Amino acid sequence: MPFTALNSRMVEARITPGQRMFSQRGAMLAYRGEVSFTPNIQGGQGGIGSMIGRRIAGEATPLMTVEGSGTVMFGHGGHHVHVVDLTGETLYVEADRLLAFDGSLDQGTMFMGSQGGVMGMVRGQVTGQGLFTTTLKGHGSAAVMAHGGVIELPITHQRPVHVDPQAYVAHRGDVRNKLSTALGWRDMVGRGSGEAFQLELSGQGTVYVQASEEKL
Repeated sequence: MPFTALNSRMVEARITPGQRMFSQRGAMLAYRGEVSFTPNIQGGQGGIGSMIGRRIAGEATPLMTVEGSGTVMFGHGGHHVHVVDLTGETLYVEADRLLAFDGSLDQGTMFMGSQGGVMGMVRGQVTGQGLFTTTLKGHGSAAVMAHGGVIELPITHQRPVHVDPQAYVAHRGDVRNKLSTALGWRDMVGRGSGEAFQLELSGQGTVYVQASEEKL
């Protein structure tokens, strides 16, 4: 169920009988056809366990189930929208950055500490984002939100990528994350206070970076 970009801040999805989609509540802008929108209390495809994980993390972003026959236009808060097409791999994304995604994707919740150790846990405190991250796996598409647009940076074993934690949107692939401290340009020009942090992503995959460090 691929998304069609209408502009940089809106996407359209075709809904067909027998298939479903999940989206953030309030993300529907307009629709055509016979389409129903139902509040979702099961936590998406991941079931009740996924919902509990997000609630523990303070990331209980409310979802709605979209079903029927027609087309639906999605957007939220004027944020830029970026479509990620998955072909079997896993997408790691903060729950509040998910605009909409295929119901065919398996949704789960991962504790960041299990991937990045203590540094993964610290990342949640530094960025203000939860310690849990939503995972989407399978074949399908997801629309994520960001400030100022998104660029895709490849991650390889030979060339890890360092990202400002607040510029990080999502990543996919066989990737490990580690938070490190280093003096940044803010400290050098006198605009920073304390230490600067960098999120180091290594392995094989892709990281999605937004053009602004503002939070959603």
